[in-house]
Amino acid sequence: MMPNGLLCSNPSPESMLRPHAAQMCHFLAVNLSVPCTQVELCMYPRLIAHPTGLGRRHLGVSATTGKVCGILQQRTQPSEKTMNMQNSNVEAHQVKVLTLDTMNPQIKKIEYAVRGPIVQKAVDIGKQLQRGVKWPFEEVIHANIGDGHAMGQQPITFLRQVVALCTYPELINQNGFPEDVKRRARKILGACGGRSLGAYTGSQGIESIRIDVAKYIERRDGGIPSDPTNIFLTTGASDGIALMLKLLISGSGSVRTGVMIPIPQYPLYSALLADFAAIQVNYYLDEEKCWALDVAELRRALLEARKHCSPKVLCVINPGNPTGQVQSRRCIEDVIRFAAEENLYLMADEVYQDNIYAEGCAFHSFKKVLFEMGPEFSNKVELASYHSTSKGYMGECGFRGGYMEVVNMDPQVKNHLVKLVSVRLCSPVPGQATVDIVVDPPQCGDPSYELFIQEKTAVLDNLATKARLVEETFNTVPGIHCNPVQGAMYSFPRLDLPPRAVEAAKDQ
Repeated sequence: MMPNGLLCSNPSPESMLRPHAAQMCHFLAVNLSVPCTQVELCMYPRLIAHPTGLGRRHLGVSATTGKVCGILQQRTQPSEKTMNMQNSNVEAHQVKVLTLDTMNPQIKKIEYAVRGPIVQKAVDIGKQLQRGVKWPFEEVIHANIGDGHAMGQQPITFLRQVVALCTYPELINQNGFPEDVKRRARKILGACGGRSLGAYTGSQGIESIRIDVAKYIERRDGGIPSDPTNIFLTTGASDGIALMLKLLISGSGSVRTGVMIPIPQYPLYSALLADFAAIQVNYYLDEEKCWALDVAELRRALLEARKHCSPKVLCVINPGNPTGQVQSRRCIEDVIRFAAEENLYLMADEVYQDNIYAEGCAFHSFKKVLFEMGPEFSNKVELASYHSTSKGYMGECGFRGGYMEVVNMDPQVKNHLVKLVSVRLCSPVPGQATVDIVVDPPQCGDPSYELFIQEKTAVLDNLATKARLVEETFNTVPGIHCNPVQGAMYSFPRLDLPPRAVEAAKDQ
């Protein structure tokens, strides 16, 4: 197997200069005492050249530069007395409390290849190239993670404009922003404490946004009802997945919870299971059938796992990460029947539902199929499904917006889930705002509609072209085979090693 390939474009100079807004805000406020209005230039870079002069007034001016220099000049070397006190303290605390022997042993078991040693090596090589060290190439393209904007994908204008106005409400009174942008910003701010995106929200997220999410799900699923009280706004989809696994995992020894995950898999799942000391139960996707999910393989994995643990969770990623397949409706029906028969909790990771490329493929949500199968299943099967603003046509990974919907959850258990999310207070509020924009985009007749459709279509068409290009290019290389990339943002090619290479490896 080879690492998955990211469908990406070359980075543009503008994207390379785009900082994380949260980090910028913290640095400006804490270190430089600079007004937070400057952060809006990061949210919506076109403001730098805005007619109001916001960029000219606040970015790159000599006053700010002088403040930085002043702070640096004020830093002095510690006195000899201070150094002696520090050395004495070090000597008095030679025995560390936290060591490899005393740390949480589960953390040592976690592996996360998405940002593992290969990625770190790539970062090191990139730094060497910047210093002038010669390699047989001029740049390193990071294809380890689905981060569209880092690879040059342009943000959706409507989304960035609304977030910019929400973060700096004075812009609502400025010319140059469409009325539907201003209207949406007012709506979101009206639901925030103190009309500020900087205020905490309810633990499940802003209620009006959860209502919009429920309406979106109903439209997507052909009118099947969605209850806003079953919606949880999360820090990306990953946060919701971790919350649910934490809720589900229990027992010890032979009754410790087993969690069935697909192989190949997104390493988040194995990392979380290691962290929570759960039992990982692998089921294998069928590469010869374009990474299809086979119920016979599910049953094999389940029966084998029951010999040493208590499997009660089945995780499905559709469209697939990192395999790029789109499961058929019939496959989803079979999985739901299997979950019902074996009394398994279903977790449906559906963050790539907008990324469908192959002809004849279509996204079917697990919830829609579940309810269309009738009360025999819709009243019984417990389901948690996930979506995110990080993927699709949005690619807004840094805002960390997402949601989870739970179906058929025991009311008493749900109370504990609410308690669990309350511990983290709330998900990032700018991320909640991006969720609202994604689930309720501009409609036909709105001032922003035509540009929104144009930008959305361009991103998805570009990804579809790259999906075909990746497949075709891999398959021209002898010894490499790649299935069609039906959806998501990845391919998972197979490397066929020559027999002599295999024998040589065995000898070593």
